[in-house]
Amino acid sequence: MKRLFLSGIAICVLGAPAFAAECPQITVADNMGVAAGAFPQQYDLAEFEAAANCTMTFQENPDISALNDRIRGNGPAGDLASRMPEEPLVVVPYESVGIYGGTLDVLSNATEAGTSDFLSVRHVNLVRYSDDLQTIVPNIAKSWSWNADNTELTFNLRKGHKWSDGAPFTSADVAFWYNDLMMNPNVFEKPKDYALVAGERMTVETPDPQTVVFKLPAPKPGLLNHFAISYAQGFQPKHFLGQFHPDINADADSLAQAAGFENGYAVIKAYYGSSDWTDTPSPLLNSPDKVANLPADVVPTLESHIYTTDTTEGRHLVANPYFHQVDTAGNQLPYISEQDEVYINDNEVRILKLVNGEVDYKSQSLQLPSAPILLEGQEAADYSIDLRPEVTIGAFGFNVTHENEAIREVFSDLRFRQAMSVAINRDELNEVAFFGLGAPQQYVGFSPLPEFIDASSKGHMAQYDPAMANGLLDEIGMKDTDGDGFRELPNGEKLVLNLQFSTQGIAGQVVELVGQYWAQVGIQSAVKEVTPDEYRSAQSANKLDVSMWRKGQPVAIVLGNNELWVPPYENYFGNRNAVLWAEWVDSNGASGVEPPDFAKQLISDINDFQSAEAGSDNYKALAQRMVKNMTENLLFIGTVNAPAPIFHRNALKNFTTFQTHSYEYYRTYPYRATQWYFADGK
Repeated sequence: MKRLFLSGIAICVLGAPAFAAECPQITVADNMGVAAGAFPQQYDLAEFEAAANCTMTFQENPDISALNDRIRGNGPAGDLASRMPEEPLVVVPYESVGIYGGTLDVLSNATEAGTSDFLSVRHVNLVRYSDDLQTIVPNIAKSWSWNADNTELTFNLRKGHKWSDGAPFTSADVAFWYNDLMMNPNVFEKPKDYALVAGERMTVETPDPQTVVFKLPAPKPGLLNHFAISYAQGFQPKHFLGQFHPDINADADSLAQAAGFENGYAVIKAYYGSSDWTDTPSPLLNSPDKVANLPADVVPTLESHIYTTDTTEGRHLVANPYFHQVDTAGNQLPYISEQDEVYINDNEVRILKLVNGEVDYKSQSLQLPSAPILLEGQEAADYSIDLRPEVTIGAFGFNVTHENEAIREVFSDLRFRQAMSVAINRDELNEVAFFGLGAPQQYVGFSPLPEFIDASSKGHMAQYDPAMANGLLDEIGMKDTDGDGFRELPNGEKLVLNLQFSTQGIAGQVVELVGQYWAQVGIQSAVKEVTPDEYRSAQSANKLDVSMWRKGQPVAIVLGNNELWVPPYENYFGNRNAVLWAEWVDSNGASGVEPPDFAKQLISDINDFQSAEAGSDNYKALAQRMVKNMTENLLFIGTVNAPAPIFHRNALKNFTTFQTHSYEYYRTYPYRATQWYFADGK
């Protein structure tokens, strides 16, 4: 069937239609009798046309050429036919087919702090979770399949799919990401755990441009889950970054040096960074004096929008002219033409901007203690607040590899961690900080806890028992030797816990209350709010006394990512502990501090768990032992699992109720933000 596309707002005419001339503009709210496809709320093009007995016509954003002209390095946009895949992904809008235009205004904390909220709005990966948070559905990939023993995962890509600069996207871009970036120590010092199977690398084969095969050294069915949830995308543009890669282009270093960089890898890091975090500073920010010598301001993307500016104050983006999705009326997505991100590290200022209605959407960094003021302002500023369950729980981790040997010895004593846990009055904490809406509990690793694991683990050392706490601290030999009401270390040294926190990770009121509870059993502390970057830097440098951030993952993530169970028990952006144990593991014992047996058992168990047959006795036994080891050793002390606010301006349409307030399912990604639009044309 031949298709003819016209630019602008003109409808594309299709030759010799086999079905009805126009497709019904179905929505989730009204499917007009059209049968559902293989996956919820979306279809492949041929699947939709067959289900709706129609031939789809296509339209584009009337401003797309002007938006494309703002992307340095892009040539003329060309007509729609040259920009769309042969079989685009058809997205079913929630309430209505939208209208083009407007700018989405959002807030983040800083360049790499609090940005996942905004990243998720434009994010794509090979697959994603549908909004039921149960069903994995296609996105960049058209389809996938596993072999019988889950050691071979095959993705089929969309023919004719293009990067944001118009270059073809193929299986070579997936292989380039894995082989030439992820597995290259010049880019990543060590591969990320999700890219390995029990510590061993996979192989990636590309039998043709639309087929990519991951071959695993052992079963790991959670690899698919990883691509459905993670910010880390399984592809990078080989045509673009490859020109600066010495293993691909013999002239890479000289090309880089002509642009003012030391070598080709320096250019790759300027564009891509040395992290899998997709919001690392672009050349616009980290190489402003050299960016004009590079072929483009930012690396080409498959996301719905692409940077046009990147500063210390924020970023601005425009719609990707080559985006692969359409709605049921044939309109190329996204509807919203531009996005604007502003950085504000001060939580009170962020809240004020929300209450004034200056922001279109926000969830990250919003904590339940801020809910009253946000709820009070809804009617006046015409926005809505949804309180949604959190996956994670605020948790505190005493630094068991503290650089001060005397403090390390105390923190490594399980009795001390038990005392600090039972000293917390979680019921009062729930009432005061969370308005009684939360559930006091211990940190157990999994969140939610799988049904086959005894729920009593949530209560382990979670009772309020200051007498027990005092008794345990006495046993350790921590006494008040100077009469100031606070205990010293057993060697007589003063102990004042430095409780540094970031509002992005945990509410300040929670930290202050916990500090008061600990003071009541004689442990002195000083509470200080810092920026997310300051907190993370101190944590990674082993400078924190106590880590504190939200923590926990559903089974779906754990099956693809082992980071919560292996020192330092999360990535740079999360709640870490035992940094020197991690150094020992990474160096095979050459440096760092050897972890105790329970920590070694956790490493072994998580690798076996990821390869076990889901639901088998072995699978359950491994998970049960993981929870027992994590919970009873109290590397992280849980507090209260509570809901948190999600904010959106009422003019933002096709905005649905989220199942959770969670980073763990990658915030907006299951809810298809590409079909958001503004009713007021903002």
